[in-house]
Amino acid sequence: MSTAAEMKKTWLTPFNIIVGIILLVGGFVTILRFTKGLAGVTNLTDNYPWGIWISFDLLCGVALAAGGFTTSAACYVFGLKRFHSAVRPAILTAFLGYSLVVFALHYDVGRPWRLPYPFFVQSGTTSVLFEVGLCVFLYLIVLFVEWVPSALEWLGFKKPRNVIVRMTLALTIFGVVLSTMHQSSLGALYLIAPSKLHPLWYSMFLPLFFFVSAIAAGLSMVLFEGTLSHHYLHDKMDKVYLSEHDGVTFGFAKGAAVVLVVYFFIKIVGITLDNNWHYLLTGYGAWFLFELLGFVALPAFLYAIAVRERNACLVRWAAVITVLGIILNRFNVSLVAFNWQLPPAQKYFPSWMEIAISVFIVTVGLLVFRFIATKMPIFYEHPDFKEHVPHEGEEEEAPEFVEHELKPHPQSLGH
Repeated sequence: MSTAAEMKKTWLTPFNIIVGIILLVGGFVTILRFTKGLAGVTNLTDNYPWGIWISFDLLCGVALAAGGFTTSAACYVFGLKRFHSAVRPAILTAFLGYSLVVFALHYDVGRPWRLPYPFFVQSGTTSVLFEVGLCVFLYLIVLFVEWVPSALEWLGFKKPRNVIVRMTLALTIFGVVLSTMHQSSLGALYLIAPSKLHPLWYSMFLPLFFFVSAIAAGLSMVLFEGTLSHHYLHDKMDKVYLSEHDGVTFGFAKGAAVVLVVYFFIKIVGITLDNNWHYLLTGYGAWFLFELLGFVALPAFLYAIAVRERNACLVRWAAVITVLGIILNRFNVSLVAFNWQLPPAQKYFPSWMEIAISVFIVTVGLLVFRFIATKMPIFYEHPDFKEHVPHEGEEEEAPEFVEHELKPHPQSLGH
């Protein structure tokens, strides 16, 4: 009885109860979506054929998953080996992020069995949306291959793992090319709607805005994910990861500060070239300044101060603000500033079931991330596959695990 009571106490935690409710509600709404159609669960109209499932699940999801290509490019293309420990968590976050984007896309388009049609049956090669879909499809494959070594180490398959590891540089370069294309093309989707998107957000530089902001989002998301992982998965981290954590934190903060400053100035250039300064005196102008100053200029300043003062807590706050700023920008482009001339009565606001599905998808991603991170070598090097990357001026030496970190988790080592 005592054992049963302990098991019940272990399972009936606030986290598990909340997650269980989210999964049940998400499953129920999923059934409604695929039996009642879009009209049964959404507030979509002819004026707003794309709702929160595109704005948040797709546009925000792709941008926030940009940490995969930014981190791997920094480490393997630009030779910044001090960021090596951050690659696997970033790749896992990106892989799950893109997987959930595809998963969420099924809710919006329906008929999942027809999703491959644009590639293999009726290819629309002149469409920007086709290019986005093709790049996401290919990049998801790249991310899967980049993540596979972790699973193979967990399973103990050395030879196939070593073959894939040798492909790292080629996969990274291919992933950077694909990411550059589809991150910018998501912005290009809205170039065909100059009369619908507010002039402060519409610009011929939209593809550039989306790409540069995605880099800032990716760097900030790595910092945000690292903060949560340190709090909840600290016992899964080895000495190498912990010793490199501060270097990753301040290195990425410095990079994010530079990218945000660049993003701020090209936004100003966009307003100048389109001569849209007079719109800043309107209500939409105040909202635009709130986004630009509060979620671009402010986090750039905070990042710079944090790097100078070596303040890790300030870095984390700047990362949170940046992530929220990217979400706000994508919502502004796709919903808030879209159809800005329509009367308030015709504006779109998501139903509770649309929001429930988005929360459900994010929750699934968190659960899968926690499962993989606790079972597979994501935050530590597997003892049989140690490949310590020395810093500049440091002699190559295989790292040792913290003794207490390995003993309580024999399953995470694949034994």
